[in-house]
Amino acid sequence: MRKIPNHGTLRMTKVAYPLGLCVGLFIYVAYIKWHRASAAQAFFTIAGAASGARWTQQAFSSPGSATRGHEVFYGIMFDAGSTGTRIHVFQFARPPGETPTLTQETFKALKPGLSAYADDVEKSAQGIQELLNVAKQHIPYDFWKATPLVLKATAGLRLLPGEKAQKLLQKVKEVFKASPFLVGDDCVSIMNGTDEGVSAWITVNFLTGSLKTPGSGSVGMLDLGGGSTQITFLPRVEGTLQASPPGHLTALQMFNRTYKLYSYSYLGLGLMSARLAILGGVEGKPAENDKELVSPCLSPWFRGEWEHAEVTYRISGEKAVGLYELCASRVSEVLRNKVHRTEEAQHVDFYAFSYYYDLAASFGLIDAEKGGSLVVGDFEIAAKYVCRTLETQTPSSPFACMDLTYISLLLHEFGFPRDKVLKLARKIDNVETSWALGAIFHYIDSLKRQKIPAL
Repeated sequence: MRKIPNHGTLRMTKVAYPLGLCVGLFIYVAYIKWHRASAAQAFFTIAGAASGARWTQQAFSSPGSATRGHEVFYGIMFDAGSTGTRIHVFQFARPPGETPTLTQETFKALKPGLSAYADDVEKSAQGIQELLNVAKQHIPYDFWKATPLVLKATAGLRLLPGEKAQKLLQKVKEVFKASPFLVGDDCVSIMNGTDEGVSAWITVNFLTGSLKTPGSGSVGMLDLGGGSTQITFLPRVEGTLQASPPGHLTALQMFNRTYKLYSYSYLGLGLMSARLAILGGVEGKPAENDKELVSPCLSPWFRGEWEHAEVTYRISGEKAVGLYELCASRVSEVLRNKVHRTEEAQHVDFYAFSYYYDLAASFGLIDAEKGGSLVVGDFEIAAKYVCRTLETQTPSSPFACMDLTYISLLLHEFGFPRDKVLKLARKIDNVETSWALGAIFHYIDSLKRQKIPAL
């Protein structure tokens, strides 16, 4: 609370005012109060319950972005991941004749993920309903019928047997159909890796403003998850389109334009899956006869257990000289002939997310909170330093040498030179760089192109 300065004792003197003046003042004050109340009510109708941020873990708003004359609309995206279900409530404002802007984001997450209810589908409905109530709190009532509601599931449901996954999705769809929001037949689905990469590309280019001006330079997207890794960018060279293998190009329609993107998801080359391959293990299978998996990428003094995809492996380091060279050789074997290299990628500006960010931050290559830029060679320098340190001491993370070496060589396989600059960010303009924004934005754009009456 701001302190009011004390300028001494205030003496009160009674003054008599004419009755007409008193009535006039009363009417004036009443008008001012009414006008302010109306303005405040109008603001909150447009801005969408901004004061309700206590419901959320994260909120973003752009002051003055939802203004008179702008078309305001909302979208709800559920991200059903392996560890939790998250709701993103997005508010957009479109100035007349211009590209929409994001004016507010509301986010809330619940654990565990949908896949945890595979054997008790009915229990999944409670968490979905709780998150839907958050959407009702942050979207004005008059917008409910026109607000698209979508759920996309990722790794957690991909790994479930098909029948169990479909039962969960059907239950979610039942809950969605009973809600007051706009629900289509395709409102619930399992997302494939390419869609994930394309949606993340939309997000980063939307937030950087690259989608606003046709012909402006777009940025590429690199994502490194646990089970898969994605690369997506917009080629400008005809040779890139002609030389791309089948399945590496995808068409995207946005703002009445068609983008032909280079996008591919490499299943099994995410960081956790790569660790297992480097160790010599097989995805989803215990080692034969509980055999210990030995790797030069681990500290020579390390011996322990590692759990991956609900399988526990016994692992240990290998006593040898020149650990970085031995580790790099093993990683190269795992990556050999697995990744398509495109020459144009080295000339495109790229943002990198997820484990790229986490590893760079944990080893001081970027600011842990703000992110930053680095060159590809920084990962190699860090890998050599950490791996050679293993020969004399045990690091805090047993996988540090392996992970840094893997990222360094993966980027090399993609075609990036050592001096290639990458931008690493968790947020752009205070908005999370997740695929959810791009996915709902693309979904809304497709509905508008179909001229759905509610929109």
